[in-house]
Amino acid sequence: MPGDAAVNQDLRPQLSPQDQQPLTPKELQRLKALADRPDQTNDTIILPIDRGAPVLDSDKDNNWRRGMNEDQLRRLRQQAYGQDNYVMPQSDAEAQREYYANRPRRDERIESIDHYEGRKLRDEPQFIYPSDVRVERSFDDDREVMDYGGQIVIRSDDNRRFAEYGRPPVYEQVDHQRVRITVFKENGDRIVSLRNRYGQLIQRSRIDARGNEYVLFYSPDLYDANDDQPVVYRDPGAELPPMRLRVPLNDYIIDVGSQPDRDYYRFIEQPPVEPVERVYTIDEVRNSARIRDKMRRIDLDTITFATASADISMNQAGTLKRVADAITRVLKDDPGETFLIEGHTDAVGSAESNLVLSDRRAESVANVLTQVYGIPPENMVTQGYGEQFLKVMTYGPEQQNRRVTIRRVTPLVRPVQANR
Repeated sequence: MPGDAAVNQDLRPQLSPQDQQPLTPKELQRLKALADRPDQTNDTIILPIDRGAPVLDSDKDNNWRRGMNEDQLRRLRQQAYGQDNYVMPQSDAEAQREYYANRPRRDERIESIDHYEGRKLRDEPQFIYPSDVRVERSFDDDREVMDYGGQIVIRSDDNRRFAEYGRPPVYEQVDHQRVRITVFKENGDRIVSLRNRYGQLIQRSRIDARGNEYVLFYSPDLYDANDDQPVVYRDPGAELPPMRLRVPLNDYIIDVGSQPDRDYYRFIEQPPVEPVERVYTIDEVRNSARIRDKMRRIDLDTITFATASADISMNQAGTLKRVADAITRVLKDDPGETFLIEGHTDAVGSAESNLVLSDRRAESVANVLTQVYGIPPENMVTQGYGEQFLKVMTYGPEQQNRRVTIRRVTPLVRPVQANR
């Protein structure tokens, strides 16, 4: 069944009467006041629009997946008040200060991804999934719907996207039952990824034609782990209290359509809005709304997908220019930056079809950024979230919910010392 097509009510939270009624001017003014000073309240911050959903994806996730209501979230924020009495990070290094304070080897060096001796494999490797992860369904374009300990997610093979701009991947078996995957680009660069036996991404680097290596993301915990031990997936955000947004909504989200004159570069380069407890794996960031919420986001509301479509017209592609220029400037400062491109749908259609459709929408935007604006494909990770994070609370057709979001996630997935 195609997404955006027929309503499936299973497991969706019930909309309150307030969600279904237009806001009065007084209610709208109250939401705007909270959005300007979100740190002054324990309430969930709601987008100040009719039928607006919570600003933070983690608040939507707590309601949608964990079944928590507003009173429960308010009490948890109140209980955590004082424990989260931190100074707002002014740089990525400040955000990772706690991580470095807890690391026994503060001067650790990230090994070159080439330092392993490899044995070329004839066939694509088959990974062993963790005990609580299983594939629910596979699709012809290499996408898989997977169950991560009760959380349903969509996965696609980044290397397939990279190979569109180079040659097919080369697989090598290396030490510790790990696999190194290399894609040779047409310009002579190599995109090299290292996965453990469970398919988890340990490291990804770009090595240019001159041999310079730029680490895109690197997980010290996975690198140091004993890969012989079975692993179980856990959402690292579940251990954290509900997030208390400390910056005005206008400094946390940019809607491209309504804010065309913003300085996108200054916005994108901003550090996390709260400390980063440790360096997370890229899959943890993709799976955890609570961890992703640490980074500001740009909503590409000028990309208006048709129902059940992931196609982008050239006219709409042109609306990405200023965002693409900002990303290009960030990459000029640090060629190892990583951006997460998130796809979303409205709530019309089955949950599974919407996951697949949203993943294709994210990939479509990434391809436009590469093909039209020259953003290297390896600096982008794509992920679809289906109908999980609605912007407007309605289960009917809604253009604002069929969107793509961009976040810079580098300080979540790579130590600040990398590439320095």
